[in-house]
Amino acid sequence: MERGRLFQRRRVCRFCHDSTPLDYKDAGLLRNFLTERGRIIPRRTSGNCLRHQRRLTVAIKRARQIALLSFAEE
Repeated sequence: MERGRLFQRRRVCRFCHDSTPLDYKDAGLLRNFLTERGRIIPRRTSGNCLRHQRRLTVAIKRARQIALLSFAEE
């Protein structure tokens, strides 16, 4: 009995594909990349490319500093 390979499609970076601007003031967009506990979703899960994941992390941290996003949820 041969087992079939599990093939998962590579996720496409949302920011590369749609050329969506990444801005720290857009809290609604940044919340999509946070867990319920307030942690940043990793690149392998979100499907972002390395360049945009780094920019996303910086944008989330900036938004937290000026209180647009919370550091942790209760």
